[in-house]
Amino acid sequence: MNKIYNQFKDELLNSCIPFWLKNGVDEKYGGVITCLDRSGKIYSTDKSVWMQGRCAWTFSYIYNNIEKKDEYLKIAKSCLDFATNYCIDKDKRMYFNVTRDGKPLRKRRYFFSETFYIIANAEYYMATKEEKHLEIAKEYFNFVYNMYLDPSTDPYKITPKVYSETRNTKSLANPMILLNVASIMRDADTACYDYYNDIITKLIEDIKCFYKPEYKATFENVSAIDNSVILDTSSCRVINPGHDIECSWFLLEEGIKRNDKDIINVASTIFNDAINFGWDKEYGGILYFKDILGLPVEAYEHDMKLWWPHNETVIASLMFYLYTKEDKYKEILNKVIDYSFKHFSDREYGEWFGYLRRDGVPTEPPCKGHTYKGPFHVMRMLAKCMDLIAKNN
Repeated sequence: MNKIYNQFKDELLNSCIPFWLKNGVDEKYGGVITCLDRSGKIYSTDKSVWMQGRCAWTFSYIYNNIEKKDEYLKIAKSCLDFATNYCIDKDKRMYFNVTRDGKPLRKRRYFFSETFYIIANAEYYMATKEEKHLEIAKEYFNFVYNMYLDPSTDPYKITPKVYSETRNTKSLANPMILLNVASIMRDADTACYDYYNDIITKLIEDIKCFYKPEYKATFENVSAIDNSVILDTSSCRVINPGHDIECSWFLLEEGIKRNDKDIINVASTIFNDAINFGWDKEYGGILYFKDILGLPVEAYEHDMKLWWPHNETVIASLMFYLYTKEDKYKEILNKVIDYSFKHFSDREYGEWFGYLRRDGVPTEPPCKGHTYKGPFHVMRMLAKCMDLIAKNN
């Protein structure tokens, strides 16, 4: 484990953090710009609201758990201030994209901009103890959780992805992200520990509905009426192995915290089936999407290798190995680390490539960031794994 710790420490402190501090920080308008090419040159100035929250959380987490440097809190505060000042609409919902100087461009129907804003404020509060950030996190947590419980309730109405009268489905992404958010809120808002604990219990039960033992898979979408699988449409047959693996370590973390064997067993089942289904036996790495029946997948990137599923697999396999001491998890951990550092890590310019073709070659022209990729998944993996190893030594 010491070898992995040192490898990750070097990648975090000498590659990833310097890349984003040098290239992504917007000194003029605040916040972070994430559309960067391989060398760090900006190719689009539009800002992802997701990434303002994700970046603020990441640097606050690194400050809290790895290295207490003031510049980490400075960039976290800059992202939080930018999000607060420019990224919230009159209905309290947040935008998805804004211009560099904060003018609104687009809103999306889902609440992920808000969830990352919540964890950013919560983590920053844990670093600074500035009460206003805890209050913002609490306010937005309740706002989003109400949307989750009843999407049709005004003023929280969320437009459904498809007409629910025709096909009424629900998505794994919603209870999964809220499980992570509620866990971070429980750490920050300790006076309301039981409140978040009860919500987490409900969310875990909601997540279980998506795992189908007869298929050995966790589905992205199931019927909202009876939790059944809908097999006559490709959008409901799709499996995202990386998403399932990320969900598995959220569950495992909670199961360990509660010493709950049932939750831990659910987590291990989801992980084992996802890695078996998603690993590319010909080229290595984790495929992005697969159809549960082996039929064609509509998403163009279905057989590509993306950075974040590999990040999540490293966290999950390390966590399972440290908990179980089973060699199979150590083998998976080493296999994914070897693949990722060989194909994604860029030793010349720093950080990781976002997209590889199936054979492991970066797409052309290669990029280091965009609307969906910024200082989050790679750096969360490196920092969280360093923290896990340090605490288990």
